[in-house]
Amino acid sequence: MQSYQAANDALKDKVILVTGAGDGIGKEAALTYASHGATVILLGKTVSKLTAVYDEIIAAGGKEPAIIPLDLKGATAKHYRDMASTIHAEFGKLDGLLHNAGILGVLSPFEHIDLPTWNDIMQVNVTAAMLISQALIPVLKRSESASIVFTSSGVGRKGRAFWGPYAVSKFATEGLMQIMADEFDNTTVRVNCINPGATRTKMRSRAYPGEDVSLLKTPADLMWLYLYLMSDDSKDVNGQSLDAQIK
Repeated sequence: MQSYQAANDALKDKVILVTGAGDGIGKEAALTYASHGATVILLGKTVSKLTAVYDEIIAAGGKEPAIIPLDLKGATAKHYRDMASTIHAEFGKLDGLLHNAGILGVLSPFEHIDLPTWNDIMQVNVTAAMLISQALIPVLKRSESASIVFTSSGVGRKGRAFWGPYAVSKFATEGLMQIMADEFDNTTVRVNCINPGATRTKMRSRAYPGEDVSLLKTPADLMWLYLYLMSDDSKDVNGQSLDAQIK
């Protein structure tokens, strides 16, 4: 399936929210979705980065995006409910939700995990994703074919020494996806996970500072799967954890 080629208008008339849209994979996904016809809602904590992505989409001739500045570490359920109300009022529906935002924390031995780091990672990587999804389900149900995509990791399928809270958060992400997929089976909402694999991003460089980045795939190399899961070509795919890099 890695040879999947999306039509230029594969996402025409779709409205897609991307979290962590200011950098890395989230930025690339936002640009890619816009280039295939979607109206993209850019969510992130750094306004200057979101504005830069906004400008890039406009310069490329894409539909005008929306910007939602929000720090997932401090946002509450009310913030997400208000966001959902605004999206409903502005667009009437939501066709796609890409949960891309996440934090790595610090790689350390299990005995050295500190509670504040643990709580921050769970808040951003798991709790925020749950609350965002919960708030947006009514708006997603207004779409004829809605797709929720979570971001997983290899360490969320098989635990690895020193990856502590981050790995646990990704195991939780896989579980959240499976529960939601089962609950929304046979509805117009489908739920899946993408494992990006080793990718040339700032998060990867923090985990592997001495790595030769020239050997890594770029975010653009992964977009075939991000496009596939947001397009109607995947409307029958539900509850799957898919790899963006097939070895």
